[in-house]
Parts: sequence; structure tokens; C-alpha cells
Amino acid sequence: MFELLLPFFTLVLLLLALSIIWRINARKYISSGTVASAYDAWTKDKLLERMWGEHIHLGFYPLGKKNIDFRKAKVQFVHELVKWSDLDKLPKGSRILDIGCGIGGSSRILAKHYGFNVTGITISPAQVQRARELTPSYLNCNFQVMDALDLKFDDGSFDGVWSVEAGAHMNDKAKFADEMLRTLRPGGYLALADWNSRDLSHYPPSFLEKLVLKQLLEQWVHPNFISINEFGNILRTNKNSAGIISSENWNVYTNPSWYDSIIEGFRRPFSILSLGPSAIIKSLREVPTIVLMNWAFRKGLMEFGVYKCRG
Repeated sequence: MFELLLPFFTLVLLLLALSIIWRINARKYISSGTVASAYDAWTKDKLLERMWGEHIHLGFYPLGKKNIDFRKAKVQFVHELVKWSDLDKLPKGSRILDIGCGIGGSSRILAKHYGFNVTGITISPAQVQRARELTPSYLNCNFQVMDALDLKFDDGSFDGVWSVEAGAHMNDKAKFADEMLRTLRPGGYLALADWNSRDLSHYPPSFLEKLVLKQLLEQWVHPNFISINEFGNILRTNKNSAGIISSENWNVYTNPSWYDSIIEGFRRPFSILSLGPSAIIKSLREVPTIVLMNWAFRKGLMEFGVYKCRG
């Protein structure tokens, strides 16, 4: 009898252990400083870079195509968003602001493939340092530490504004939109992608969904999620926008990223092992949140919103 129950007790103990680890190491959003600290830590331990390459964002997987390399899918995502948002209509030399630039992966693509002059900003000093280290001197990229809710640029400084998976860390979505559109010149292009929840006011979450959302917020320093329509309306009613906003849900194109981000550890085991025993623990610590993210996006509790508009 005990032998039959052993797997069950093992699972219970494992879940209990993960719960304790989560609570001890929770990355709750308190202020922009907690976001900076989390990304400083992720950058300094180099685990995400070793596993996922220069792009922390999700990848783009065309429908019907299989066996797509995870890192190539991330690069493809940049090109797909550029095309979808009409950013490719801008001429070479155009000034682009990359908000939440990470370690500069997207900025380098925008500079190399489209000839843009890119300014990347992030709240993490460690990310800025690493972005500068990874960027060849011949690319027109510069990186600065800056809060996206308090951009130190004049009105209309940029021909295009780009932001991928940064808005979920902003505690004031209206201010985030206002700062992006304020720095975008009239007629300029905004290209944005972000994690959104479904419209929770019209479709309230179940008890289970509330627990999942709580974990997704607390584990990766998110203050709140809003729906695609809610953020679209914020952009549409902003005084600096032309009022013509397009948005889509790219769940179907990006969802394979979640499991691929775990499988990548098996494809490149040395990338983890070379960082020492602590890296194994750190990588395992992220798996439950990734699994929950995959579940939430597949079930429609979360949505991957893409937006484009003109200044």
C-alpha cells in the first residue's frame, strides 16, 4: 500500500517544496527598483543569456511550421513585428527608441537589418552594461539606464518607438503610453508587444485563475495586467496619438516559446552546468512559472497583445 502511495506523497512534497521556494524567493513588485533588481540579478548570473541567447522575449512560430529553432524564432519575432507595425516604412537613419531593451538583442537587429539609429533604455544598470559589451561599435546603438515612466527625452525626439514585453512591469499603464507617444514625433510609428490578461471585468477569473494570476504577478515583478482592449483604448485616447490604433492577439504565434524555453535547457545542458550547481537550482526555480504562463496563455487567461499606431 505504501509503495502505491509513494509517488503521490513525493508529488505532494515536491509541490510543497516549490511553494516554500516561491514564497521565500518571490519577486513581488514593490517599485521600479524591484524590477531593476530582478533584471540585474538575471543579467549578472547569465543564466537566461546562456539558455535563450540575446533575446529574452518570446519567439514567433509561423502556423504549420515545425522544428523551428527557439533562438531563431526570437529573431523572427522582431522582423514580424517590424513588418506588421509598418516600422519598415521608415528610412535608414531613422531614430528609434527601444523601451525595455534588455541586453540589446532587438536594438541590434533594428540597427543592423534596417539601418536605424537606436537608443535602448532599461531600468537595469546590469542590462545596460551587458548590452554595451555585446554591441559592435559599427552599429548605431546606444544604451542608457532610464525609467520608462520618466523618459529624459524632448517631445517628438524619435521617428519610431519600439517596446517588447516591458509594459507588464509598468504600474501606471497610462503614464507608460503617454511617455512613449510624447517622445514620438507626429506621424512617427509605434510598435509594441506585451503580455495582457483577458478582460477580467467582463470575464471575471475563477478561483483557480486568481491563484495563477497571483503567481504570475509575484514571481516576475509584475504590478498588474490589463487586457488588449484596455491598453488599446489608453493609446487611442492619448492626446499625442492620431487615434488610429490596431491591435491583435498573437497567442497562436508565440505560445510554443514557453515549452521551448524549458526544452532549451536540455538542448544546451552545458549552458547551465558551466555556471555551477546554483544555476541548476535557479533554472528549476523558473520552471513552474513558465508552465503556469503556458497554461494561462493556452487557456486565454493571458493574451499576447501587439499594437501599432501613428504619432
